Amino acid sequence: MYIVTAYLIYLVVSVLLTVWVAHTLSKNGLIFLVDSFLGNRELANSVNHLLVVGFYLINLGYVLLALRAASQPLSVQAVIELLSSKLGVVMLVLGAMHFTNLVIFSKMRKRAMLRNEPPPVGPQRYVAPPAV
Repeated sequence: MYIVTAYLIYLVVSVLLTVWVAHTLSKNGLIFLVDSFLGNRELANSVNHLLVVGFYLINLGYVLLALRAASQPLSVQAVIELLSSKLGVVMLVLGAMHFTNLVIFSKMRKRAMLRNEPPPVGPQRYVAPPAV
């Protein structure tokens, strides 16, 4: 019976953790996306929604794949140890995905900001247009 309890606790905590992280990243990341897309709020909202859907699919898919335990816990201590290792891995996956998204959007933002910058060196001279 311990294994069923462990599975249920693992699923509930993992799903709640995934939903909380997705909501937090979506809410707080929107301003970053708007800035990355040069103020285009509609595009930022769309990308934000797509990121949340992908985040749910990847994380909940991983949670379900990692559900199976290698051994049956025979005590409450074993259940706690099993849950801590499984939930720890889920949290590491969530963190890795978060930092991967940050790196990608940071590079996008940097590239978008460079488009608005003046050239690094001012013009040395001007060439007259060809006579027609």
